Amino acid sequence: MHIGMIGGIGPAATDFYYRKLIGAASALKKDLELTIVHADTSTLLANLIGNNEAAQCAIYAKLTDRLAAAGAQNVVVTSIAGHFCIDRFEEISALPVIDLTSVLSSWLQEMGARTVGILGTETVMSSGMYGKLAPVDVLAPKDNSLQNVHEAYITLARSGQPTDALRKVFLEAGKALISDGAEAVLLGGTDLNAIMDAETSPFPIVDCASIHIEEIARFI
Repeated sequence: MHIGMIGGIGPAATDFYYRKLIGAASALKKDLELTIVHADTSTLLANLIGNNEAAQCAIYAKLTDRLAAAGAQNVVVTSIAGHFCIDRFEEISALPVIDLTSVLSSWLQEMGARTVGILGTETVMSSGMYGKLAPVDVLAPKDNSLQNVHEAYITLARSGQPTDALRKVFLEAGKALISDGAEAVLLGGTDLNAIMDAETSPFPIVDCASIHIEEIARFI
């Protein structure tokens, strides 16, 4: 199946999805049929902060039409922050949408998760992944930590460059979430994969993007 990918939001996230899908296709001994279109990070973040679902959906719809014209048979948004309008986008998309939030919700329930923490943008954290993960409880960082994580994540998403200072912000917030009762911490922003991984993290993490990619790979 020809996969359509809305990338660019941000560059590290696009690269992560692209490399993982190449690896999945290789493991399956299949040719990867993939077309990537570019969405602007700054525009997405402005629409996210302003909760302007209509504007972002219009961008997605235009890009999806381009993917459909290229032969894509479904569409994927590579940004978790970019899923803030995913339900509305699914209603107008020219192609079936492989929705990360639905895939993640099913996965958490299958794993028997009860309480998880989350790191990402302020909207993703405050809404508990847009309220899409019930009945699993989602804990967000508290007080100043919430804003610190948000600002660190925006810096990472725009630059695609991990630094020790950014890593420290995420690690401290994650440890606090575990202390508050989280069984694991969701990487609620795709760009976090550039700075954290299960092998080196001092606390359990859930790699949301990789769970999404596993579902996409089934269509290969």
